[in-house]
Amino acid sequence: MADDTPQEVAEQWELINTPLGEAWSGRTRYAAAMFFHKRGDMNADTLEVYRLCSRLDNEDPLPIIRQRGVGKAWLERVERGGPA
Repeated sequence: MADDTPQEVAEQWELINTPLGEAWSGRTRYAAAMFFHKRGDMNADTLEVYRLCSRLDNEDPLPIIRQRGVGKAWLERVERGGPA
């Protein structure tokens, strides 16, 4: 969204990269994924993987996204290491 500040985007990027295994980390990553989906940065299939992993704090959504063949643009963004 045009109203999102660079600081807000950076904060959400940190949240989506919350380390695995931390309490509520799956839900934190899902909330951040919803932010990026709302902005148009993530497709619905990729968001669905984050939703499925939201209650599984130790589950990394990225391998599942790769396995399903969804979210190519999102994976490229992750590999670049930044929200932009």
